[in-house]
Amino acid sequence: MKTELKAKFLQHLNQSKQDQGFTLIELLVVIIIIGILSAIALPSFLNQANKAKQSEARTYVGSMNRAQQAYYLENNEFADDANFGGLGLGVATQTENYTYEIDGGGSDSVNATNRGKPMPATAPIKAYQGLVALANVQATSEATTLAVLCEANQPIGTGGADGTEAPTFAANARPVCNGDYKDLTGN
Repeated sequence: MKTELKAKFLQHLNQSKQDQGFTLIELLVVIIIIGILSAIALPSFLNQANKAKQSEARTYVGSMNRAQQAYYLENNEFADDANFGGLGLGVATQTENYTYEIDGGGSDSVNATNRGKPMPATAPIKAYQGLVALANVQATSEATTLAVLCEANQPIGTGGADGTEAPTFAANARPVCNGDYKDLTGN
């Protein structure tokens, strides 16, 4: 009986090893779950490229704002588009994703708008504006420059702002972004 019991036990072990593995339904369920997770993550992953492109414009326009403030300190006027190189940034006025330009500035200027306009006009990226203005501090009556960085609320490809909208400049006040933009300066 002992030998017979051993034989049955070995036969049972051998049979259970053959039953191991995945069924077709189990594999299909796993593939469907992976597909659903991929579909959820893919749009977020693809949007990262647009965020990188927008980071270029945010950095360049912010640098243009700071350079305009330094330019005013040295020249007693804001740089205009003809003096873009005078800002000393070393950036191209046109890249693969954006065109950079200055609206306003020049002699007797009290404000300027630095623009980062998406290229082409159907791109799924946002426009940026940098606003710099001259203001007097009321307590000391000293002149200072104020700067604001604005980001379009929607990408230009979905009907958002294209970067040419007029901002609001008021005497002795901080510049205000156009209604199609949000203020990124945190003030």
